[in-house]
Amino acid sequence: MEDRLKLKNYYSTKEFRENFIYDGNDLGVECNEKKTSFRLWSPGAEYVLLNLYNAGDGGEAYRQIQMKKEDKGVWSWDSDKELHGVYYDYLITRDNKEILSADPYARGCGINGIRSMVVNLRKTDPKGWENDHSPKESEERIVYEIHVKEFSWDKSGGFPREYRGKYKAFTCKHTTLNNDGIHPTGLDYLKELGVTHIQIMPMYHFGDVDEAGDDAQFNWGYIPINYNIPEGSYSTDAKNGEVRIREAKEMIQSIHEAGFGVIMDVVYNHTYSLDSWFQRTAPWYFYRVFPDGKISDGSACGNDVASEREMCAKYILESVLYWVREYHIDGFRFDLMGLLDVDLMNRKRKELDLIYGKGKIIIYGEPWAADKTAIEGGKKLADMENIGLLDENIGAFCDSTRDGIKGSALIAKKAGFINGAKGKEDAMLASVTAWCFNPYNAKGFKNVKAPSQIITYVSAHDNHTLWDKLKETVPEDECMRLNKMAAAIYMTCQGTLFFLSGEEFARTKNGEDNTFEAPISLNRLDWELAWENQELVSYYRGLIALRKQLPGLCDKSKESYKNITDMWKQKDVVGFSVNNGKTGKWNLVKVIYNASKKVFAGEFLESNMEILCDENESFCTGKMINAGEQVKVAPQSVLILGQK
Repeated sequence: MEDRLKLKNYYSTKEFRENFIYDGNDLGVECNEKKTSFRLWSPGAEYVLLNLYNAGDGGEAYRQIQMKKEDKGVWSWDSDKELHGVYYDYLITRDNKEILSADPYARGCGINGIRSMVVNLRKTDPKGWENDHSPKESEERIVYEIHVKEFSWDKSGGFPREYRGKYKAFTCKHTTLNNDGIHPTGLDYLKELGVTHIQIMPMYHFGDVDEAGDDAQFNWGYIPINYNIPEGSYSTDAKNGEVRIREAKEMIQSIHEAGFGVIMDVVYNHTYSLDSWFQRTAPWYFYRVFPDGKISDGSACGNDVASEREMCAKYILESVLYWVREYHIDGFRFDLMGLLDVDLMNRKRKELDLIYGKGKIIIYGEPWAADKTAIEGGKKLADMENIGLLDENIGAFCDSTRDGIKGSALIAKKAGFINGAKGKEDAMLASVTAWCFNPYNAKGFKNVKAPSQIITYVSAHDNHTLWDKLKETVPEDECMRLNKMAAAIYMTCQGTLFFLSGEEFARTKNGEDNTFEAPISLNRLDWELAWENQELVSYYRGLIALRKQLPGLCDKSKESYKNITDMWKQKDVVGFSVNNGKTGKWNLVKVIYNASKKVFAGEFLESNMEILCDENESFCTGKMINAGEQVKVAPQSVLILGQK
């Protein structure tokens, strides 16, 4: 404890900042056909030896090189040879003690990431990679959360056995249910569903999965080891460090070709353990410690990364830029964003905007933490309380909408608006305007600048699936109706729409609420269930198609709340109108949420209105079904009417 406090105080001194904050952009290894350059930031090291190996594990170093001490805590060595495919690590001497470390800045590694690998990145590009690009930006972003292994593990998905659970599964064209040639699975299924962006759960190299072990091992991946390297267990050959890079790129290329953007789930708030490459190269610099010496654990994972420190912020920023530049990533979902500081989040937004255009690279995250964190320097955390300090194009998951609709994500039996809770009408109306306009002062998000800051959703990988949550709170025979209702509510709220893969076909995890390391048999996407529950899938498909034709809801501008008018409420029922302006197919849309178990008979209509969505069909347009003189809404359902 004494050492960590001593170092913590030293890192905060003017002396350290003047002598050891490095502003170069060449840390790690740069390799091309003409040369290879090694740069390591390790202030406090007395000397550093670079070890070169022929393999990613096992065997002795074939060469050991004394690195040169540069300014600002940097150690270097340059070769006039291309060392692509060579593995390496560093033997660091500090306080007369030796410690072996891989490279925290590495872009390639051997099996299980124990050794880093030199990579000429151009040799990892798949054919046509130079022409790969994001699809044309859609008017409305609808995000679908998937896990690489879950996506293709189930045999019924029709993926080749050798690609199931791998990056390569995403490159398989036109897969069908049990290879029947009729019912689409994979990317074709998602195309029909209508989502625009695929959020991939952690695909950087993480812990608790032995890359040399059984393919059936499973973990969500929120335990980073090598931030800038793809996970090896998703590749077809984890021993060859080049393969994981190429196949991750092939996956992204294939997703782009299918017309989807790719959002990467990233975890910069903590590391797999304190015995990290960060800690071995710069002890306690990258981690938060309370003044009494207690290790900060706001992540509930044993450590918190000190994003407020200059070299840590630099590392995170450059890592984000690297994934966009090298892997063509279209956006980022930040795990426990509430542990990162506001300044760093805004800095990332600014840098990405300068390079790629304002708001083009998507940024959003979880605006909370598991516990208090020891942030330094008076920095503000990027949490719910400080959402008003974040750029308007940094989004946050809205638990106020999520819990308001279906009940607490943390208390299984606690219901929401749709499943019997009382007094949720105000929260529903605030949710409609993405908490930018709160006419009834509902408890929830405050200081939201625009709907661009709100991720509107009811389920994600965490906690119960929507179907399992409903089963905890209502009789099973009500679940299908209420699943439709939940979807119809959040898809008629402003904000960016997001949902968990399989929510649209009543995905279940048998009531388990935390399956981060449960068997893949429980976590995998059940493609047979997707076709058994086509009634629900079709309802989602229709809602998504309808949403794209309602510009009054898709508007993310600061003034968009003005599109929502005529808000009203009564017990278990709320309603509002949406002004679509001249760009929408319908000038005026009326929406009513009826959570009661009785038919709601509402206002008399002065002119004919078309039913766009009811309890049975979610996209009735084209059928020209007249609503009649009086509005009637079926029990536990949403009614949407349109007027041209």
